[in-house]
Amino acid sequence: MAWDTARTKALLLDAAVDEFAAHGPEGARIDRIAAAAGINKERIYPYFGGKRQLFAAVVQRELEQLAAAVPMEDATGRALDLPEYAGRVFDYHLAHPHLLRLLQWEALCGDSASPVAGEELRAAHYAEKVAAVCRARPEEVRSARAVAPLPPEELLYAVVALAGWQFTAPQLARMITGRTAEEDPAGRRAAVVDMVRRLAL
Repeated sequence: MAWDTARTKALLLDAAVDEFAAHGPEGARIDRIAAAAGINKERIYPYFGGKRQLFAAVVQRELEQLAAAVPMEDATGRALDLPEYAGRVFDYHLAHPHLLRLLQWEALCGDSASPVAGEELRAAHYAEKVAAVCRARPEEVRSARAVAPLPPEELLYAVVALAGWQFTAPQLARMITGRTAEEDPAGRRAAVVDMVRRLAL
């Protein structure tokens, strides 16, 4: 019987998400990933090349799933409402807390001056989002002369930071605002949407 390569890879990636989110690329164990997937650990090496490459594949897949679940434009290419986009990113992180942990591990285990795995492809993806931010701005903001709007790349970075930091450092949210995103998701989401609306204008 032929080996179902796609299914095996998917099972390994699914199992690796939790292991890497909990332990990072250094502390993760290949044998635990294989056991959770129900796959012989020797399958990991021909498919991914090793633990570091598997971690990179996990991060890439999780970012692709975020991009697919929370697009910045509709099917016709029309830019969507930027504040509500921030709210949907917030919702995604609330439902998928492992993604931010994976990105934190990626940052902690690397050198900030060195590129991460797949950086060129990821940077191109963000460049598309920056262009979508430009298209999402109301015409009156794009043509404003009195106050220069935030550059689109800074605005996108602010959206990513505002939506994600709620979950990255929940203890700060609790100390500063009195509640975390998990304790008050509707309130924290509304705050993120409002902040992005103000920044966009």
